[in-house]
Amino acid sequence: MKISISIGAYDRVDVLGMVELIQQAEKLGVHYAWSAEAWGGDAVTSLAYLGALTDKIKLGTGIMQISARTPSMTAMTALSLDNLTNGRFILGLGVSGPQVVEGLHGVAYQAPLTRLKETVDIVRLAFRGEKLQYDGRCHKLPRPGGEGKALRLDHPAREIPIYLATLGPKSLEYTGAVADGWLGTSFSPDHAGAHLDFLRKGAEAAGRSLADLDLHASCNVAIGEDVEALIDARRPGVAFSMGAMGSATTNFYNDAFKRSGFTDDALAIQRLWLDGKRQEAAARVPDEMITQFGAIGTTEMVRQRLQTYRDAGINALTLRLDNKQGIAARVAHLEQVMDLARGL
Repeated sequence: MKISISIGAYDRVDVLGMVELIQQAEKLGVHYAWSAEAWGGDAVTSLAYLGALTDKIKLGTGIMQISARTPSMTAMTALSLDNLTNGRFILGLGVSGPQVVEGLHGVAYQAPLTRLKETVDIVRLAFRGEKLQYDGRCHKLPRPGGEGKALRLDHPAREIPIYLATLGPKSLEYTGAVADGWLGTSFSPDHAGAHLDFLRKGAEAAGRSLADLDLHASCNVAIGEDVEALIDARRPGVAFSMGAMGSATTNFYNDAFKRSGFTDDALAIQRLWLDGKRQEAAARVPDEMITQFGAIGTTEMVRQRLQTYRDAGINALTLRLDNKQGIAARVAHLEQVMDLARGL
């Protein structure tokens, strides 16, 4: 079982203060560090900085929003980061959601899967050193009727893995068909089919199998004897995902929990959140929406949960540690998890 950690979150995070955490994680054998991008820090700058301060850990964008950049700029950024990190870079891409795409970037949230497919096509053209000539629904290169011409990027060809952060059924099928890896969220190993069935369907349609993908899943991890307190501390985060991570009509996180059998709970929490009743929304989160989507509890409980993820087919876990803890506490927590994960 490979282990990765996230750089940044949906609240204010001191990236400079996290340098020590990443460096210690590298010493402990953590395989990947993923940079977050929502409506705070971007996914790129932190990796460029950390690339100079680390030697072995793989650095990936988790995720780079495709609507915030043209595909050509995405490719140039990826090639630059791969060069700066001596080949340790992984390009993680995602479509984000309409509130961020339209509200923050002013781009229409239309045909997101088509936009993702075209972005991957163009980026791979660039990685192969080919001319960027493309006739798609969302992207046309060169721009028709203008003075542009098809160009090659001024970089040598490089093989950079592309991982996709997808949640919807059709997007998961596409990921299974073309991606090098999957960055999964809202995943429960107890309901693995809600995601993996679609990944498998896409892979098999393309003549592949799930073994051809590096399957990552985010995992809230908390170790302690007061299990009830650990669960209670994570109710607000689940309520936030159900109510705030999307609009009333488009919330991929909410939909993923519904596919896992929590339709009534997900809808009830979302309604409370959208009505401004955030405390009530958090209180409405059942224990199972926490315990079945993470590794929470005593040392032995967490060990068993990590094995459950492995048995479900996940070969890499992205740990969600408590950002409110100091660096020393998080490093100690990470060391505990690494000890539990060894041998899985």
